[in-house]
Amino acid sequence: MRSATMLAVSAMLAVGCVDTALRTEVDGYLATYEQEFQGLYYEWSKAEWESNTRIIDGDTTNAARTRAAREAFVRFVGSEENIDAIRSYLEQRTKLPDLQVRRLEKMLYGAGEGPQTIPEIVEARIAAETEQVEQLYGYEFTLRGRPLTPNDIDGLLRSSTDLRERRAVWEASKAVGPTLMDGILALRDLRNQTVQALGYGDFFEYQVSDYGMSTSDMLGLTERLVQQLRPLYRELHTWARYELARRYGAPVPDLIPAHWLPNRWAQDWSALVDVEGFDVDAALADKTPEWIMQQGEAFYRSLGFDALPASFWERSSLYPLPANATFKKNTHASAWHLDLDRDVRSLMSVEPNASWYETVHHELGHVYYFMSYSRPDVPLVLREGANRAYHEAIGSQIGLAASQRRFLANRGLVSADAEIDHIAQLLKEALNHVVFIPWSAGVMTRFERTLYQDSLPGSAFNATWWDLVRRYQGVAPPTPRGDEWADALTKTHINDDAAQYYDYALAEALLFQLHDHVARTILEQDPHDTDYYGSVATGDFLRAMMAPGTSRPWRDVLQETTGRELDAQAMVDYFQPLYDWLVEQNQGRTHTLP
Repeated sequence: MRSATMLAVSAMLAVGCVDTALRTEVDGYLATYEQEFQGLYYEWSKAEWESNTRIIDGDTTNAARTRAAREAFVRFVGSEENIDAIRSYLEQRTKLPDLQVRRLEKMLYGAGEGPQTIPEIVEARIAAETEQVEQLYGYEFTLRGRPLTPNDIDGLLRSSTDLRERRAVWEASKAVGPTLMDGILALRDLRNQTVQALGYGDFFEYQVSDYGMSTSDMLGLTERLVQQLRPLYRELHTWARYELARRYGAPVPDLIPAHWLPNRWAQDWSALVDVEGFDVDAALADKTPEWIMQQGEAFYRSLGFDALPASFWERSSLYPLPANATFKKNTHASAWHLDLDRDVRSLMSVEPNASWYETVHHELGHVYYFMSYSRPDVPLVLREGANRAYHEAIGSQIGLAASQRRFLANRGLVSADAEIDHIAQLLKEALNHVVFIPWSAGVMTRFERTLYQDSLPGSAFNATWWDLVRRYQGVAPPTPRGDEWADALTKTHINDDAAQYYDYALAEALLFQLHDHVARTILEQDPHDTDYYGSVATGDFLRAMMAPGTSRPWRDVLQETTGRELDAQAMVDYFQPLYDWLVEQNQGRTHTLP
């Protein structure tokens, strides 16, 4: 008779044999899947690139190619065969190593973009999204009958002191909304139906699930960010109301008129403040856009990163189109990882000013993130940020670092001897980063949640939108905006990067946690005045964080890098001196933030 010990050993060996065979089988399936996945993804990415960089009125060639490439990709990742295989393997997850499970889970999530159990719905969604992008980026803004580029709009809202002109420009920026209304209503329904086929309640819930969170979890986290920063934002809002009223010679309003602010969506007010001795625009005025790009690459190389591949410079679209160009392009800055390997590119319209200087450092952060996890240890389907916010956090962290006094002085862009008004500098930074949180974590997140979860009717778009803007941002339109307008839709992300805007809010909180760690632990410098340039230790920290892609849980990565859960405390700490100053400035003033 065999002993109990012998029986146990035999059982363990039997299980081990089964595990080995299963793992080998899954490895074979994953290898075949990822080879096909990469090829189809690359074709789709190249088609999308052409659709964004060469928009010709009346020419449907790019749209047709993009649609066909996307349909081929979606048919594969959402095929019934793949869905069944993935689910079957995941039912045996306890017998598989963690990395295999993570790949399979990511693949099943990806199938939600186009499950072939409902091919007609998927095909209709792809067609609708392609058409919406064409409508969005092919729209020609005008002011008094003359063409107006997005850069023109942004420049006038930053610089004009004529309230009548400001209102006209702001209203011109909203004119595209009604053009996009029918498309977004159709897309909302199609996006919902697509993911409901895999068991999700709605498209917003589906997108949030990529974080391993529920909708209520995400709404709770984003609301905590808003509330942690609410006291500071309340002081900023009060300061801005009185400052803007003084500038325009107008009574102090309870809600800030939207056209008074230097941004189309009131998401960035930093242009309200000029820091003496810190005029980076003036220092860059005689530079070329090419010089701005070269400086961005030089920064990353100083941290120990490789040079950008030659193909980046050959294939990217980095500068504004000439006035006589026969086509248009998407003017929203972005970074692209076309083949999930070495084909990295950027789409920008770089000009020699402080805004684009920061943007270049930001966008190259994405590119170097792509390059960091494009290595054999990270499977193709896991070549993403630790979560979607990580990419934005890295880019924004570098953008912040590249805007600080010590960094700029050491690059010769501000005088090393200049007396910098540190409160003014903090104020300018807060009007960018802090002001962004009520917009991103509040307005955008809740509008898109309502859009998808509650099937918000088009007739309620503007009322819902402006109620959120009032409550979270304390901003109002110049005049009442009726149901015929769709001001929310003028924000590109609602159309072509849907139900993910909380990524940017989480990234803001994350960037300050990462920056605080680099400043205090690695550089041993004041977080308000750092210079990352030449710090290979900082580069090592960033590479160690970026290299795993999404092959490890994002919460683990965050704990290991910063030692804390995701919250806004690092932001609160960073801006504490400014908060104290604002409280003094606002004594005797009325606070009206809802």
